[in-house]
Amino acid sequence: MEHYGIWSLLPPLVAIVLAFKTKQVLPSLFAAVFVGATIIYKNPITGFAKTIEQYIAGSVASPWNAGIIVFDIALGGMIGVVAKSGGAKAIAEWLGRKAKNAKSAMVSTWAMGLLIFFDDYSNTLLVGTTMRPLTDKLRISREKLAFLTDATAAPVASMAFISTWIAYEMGLLRDAFSSIGVEINIYSAFIQSIPFRFYSIIMLGFVFMIAFTGRDFGPMLKAERRARKTGKLVEDGSTPLASKELTDMEIKEDIPLRIYNALIPVLTVVVMVIIGLYVNGRMAVLNGDDVELIKRLKDNPLAFTVIRDVIGSANAAVAMMWASFAGSIVAMILVLTQKILTFKETMEAWIDGAKSLVIAIMVLVMAWSIGSICKDLGTAKYLVGILGGKVPATIIPMAVFLLGCIIAFSTGTSWGTTAILMPIAVPLVYQLSGGDTGVLLYATIGSVFTGAVFGDHCSPISDTTIMSSMASASDHIDHVKTQIPYSLTVAIIALAVGYLPAAIFKIPPVVSIILGLAISFIIIKVYGKKVEDLDKVTNA
Repeated sequence: MEHYGIWSLLPPLVAIVLAFKTKQVLPSLFAAVFVGATIIYKNPITGFAKTIEQYIAGSVASPWNAGIIVFDIALGGMIGVVAKSGGAKAIAEWLGRKAKNAKSAMVSTWAMGLLIFFDDYSNTLLVGTTMRPLTDKLRISREKLAFLTDATAAPVASMAFISTWIAYEMGLLRDAFSSIGVEINIYSAFIQSIPFRFYSIIMLGFVFMIAFTGRDFGPMLKAERRARKTGKLVEDGSTPLASKELTDMEIKEDIPLRIYNALIPVLTVVVMVIIGLYVNGRMAVLNGDDVELIKRLKDNPLAFTVIRDVIGSANAAVAMMWASFAGSIVAMILVLTQKILTFKETMEAWIDGAKSLVIAIMVLVMAWSIGSICKDLGTAKYLVGILGGKVPATIIPMAVFLLGCIIAFSTGTSWGTTAILMPIAVPLVYQLSGGDTGVLLYATIGSVFTGAVFGDHCSPISDTTIMSSMASASDHIDHVKTQIPYSLTVAIIALAVGYLPAAIFKIPPVVSIILGLAISFIIIKVYGKKVEDLDKVTNA
């Protein structure tokens, strides 16, 4: 069966409704997986058994997923050691001297999100955990930190010239162009699609404006006022996706606060991810059957195009595991050689840090499980079938963007959404436009990628959204509720000044982007309100 009709929408609907209603993400996701398994196997007892043995256990058994879990555990352990040794406090105080108030701290968080462009998972975890001590001190709500972290990660990684996304995106483009019989340099096609990624580009500008102006609106304004006025970084009764073992970990008394005890382990992770991507990708290329790439790798291993293709061939989960363990080892060596902690204290700190992410990892596993359920039920195929009817070629970019938003929100996966839509959207626009390989085609490609990113931003069952909540120690549903109004605002702007005019009137994308950023600024200025005492809470 290709899909289960309207029943295929029930599991994501159950997950989303229950999560918002109960604010308990884990049981909501479990209930959704159980409902989906029951639909497939037509028996609640069998459905319960399959929920555990096939979907939950199957998600953990996936090599990619297992790699992400190990990465999270080891990175949490490293952060535990850094926190216990005073490194986290030292870097917070150092950043505090650079970021004197909440506004400069938020801009710094945005900038750090741009710098860690090579992987969205690494981005969310490193930015959130590194900046949290400073944002906590300046009474920036955890919801705001989660937004700053989440809203920069996928847009940056999906457009970076070298990242863990690029091979996947280029593979989709290669298959799509092959299906319509068009020969083109795939990297060139990737580059040409970037100006049409209106949502991602405008979102990056929107985040900067929110941070720089110190203005907010909607639920985020309420969260920021609560944090700034009362010092409550999370709402009463909320459940942050990081335990107090880590967020409230006290440093050992009478120890020196040295910034390099935090900076060196974090930089180790960043550098090792990049090196690991190249090393793992190189092994994959040399063991593969791409003769032309193997020759280029051997002839000129440090050429930009070779590095790009090699990194694109890497298993990012493996590289991230290497990096997180390297960071943990370096953090341990630093505190032990300086005699800041004993070996026993070091291991206890590492274990406490790792334990702090157990709930978040369980939520991540459940999100992967519901993704598998949606795939088996054919949720995305059903949505494409009912929403993807014949439309005029000029509104295909808009229609594809909206469809991508809905599918990604319902399934929680941006990559899965692009894998479903790209083989449909490119041949469709090519055929309806009479073989056009210009603006319409690239606007459609851009809409596929950014529609998926939007849905991924807003979905409570998205893994990257969960990891942003985890890294920021935010209540997950509070993060989603405060981020949705901002994401919707940018999506509407992207449609109004991006996909519609670019496709219908052939307006250059740079004009659309400038208009989109200008409208974003006006909306923030008119509807956004200054958070009280923004500049009064300082590091002085």
